Amino acid sequence: MTDSTARPLTPAALRRWPLPDPGAQADKEARGHVLVVAGSHEIPGAALLAAIASLRAGAGKLTIAAPARVALGLALAIPESRVIGLSETRGGGISAAGCRALAPLAGRVSAVVVGPGMLDESRSERFVRALLAMFRESTVVLDALAMSAVRFGPFTQPVILTPHAGEMAHLSGLPKEVISDDPLSAAREAATRWNACVVLKGAVTFIAQPNGEAWRFDGGTPGLATSGSGDTLAGIVGGLAARGMAPLHASAWGVLLHARAGHALARRDGPMGYLARQLSAEVPALIHAIGRAA
Repeated sequence: MTDSTARPLTPAALRRWPLPDPGAQADKEARGHVLVVAGSHEIPGAALLAAIASLRAGAGKLTIAAPARVALGLALAIPESRVIGLSETRGGGISAAGCRALAPLAGRVSAVVVGPGMLDESRSERFVRALLAMFRESTVVLDALAMSAVRFGPFTQPVILTPHAGEMAHLSGLPKEVISDDPLSAAREAATRWNACVVLKGAVTFIAQPNGEAWRFDGGTPGLATSGSGDTLAGIVGGLAARGMAPLHASAWGVLLHARAGHALARRDGPMGYLARQLSAEVPALIHAIGRAA
């Protein structure tokens, strides 16, 4: 199977999937509520990056759930958010019991982003499984170690997975070289196997649907290969999903916006050395520019 069997992802394609317009009189609830479950004592910044990105993508309301020992710092860093501290495992992950604190949000959250910066994969799996059952009405973006939930079998709710080749190898059991040699086939197989929208990240990114539909994006920039970049992408996709976009459309917009933000920074600051924290600030103007060109 060749790359040409995947459709090219371009701004023209995005304009066929316009962002939902809540109207001039809409309040923040109409623009969607996103829950970001992320971070750890070692990587608290991942939660910050994903959370800010979700707001920059246009979500109207943000709640962050993070391990208790970093929750206060996140609350101070992102005053726009409600922050909930969750109980931790010995390995620094989030315990399954932590889901009890999120129960009041079930049915009120449009999208959930889970995984950036989380630790203790084996124990956090139980938390993610409980969270999926609780937020069945929400689109769920699984990133980083939260993607290990694929081991429980095909999803029965809207799920977006965001692996790079190494993570896909870990999840699928295939050698990384096999995935790198034919990423399109790997993305399609994973999407069908797990009944999810799969965003297989790389120098060329492939987005695959369970029905075999696939899109190809090769407009990235080397500077995006930096710490925290994937956390930002997950947050952008989650914010777009919170606004009401279907998984494929939120993923496609997120991938292109993330890349365009990198290009904007590369033009201003140079091709490498800009930081993941700078990407989100570029997103609102890029959304406006793409929409205006329709």
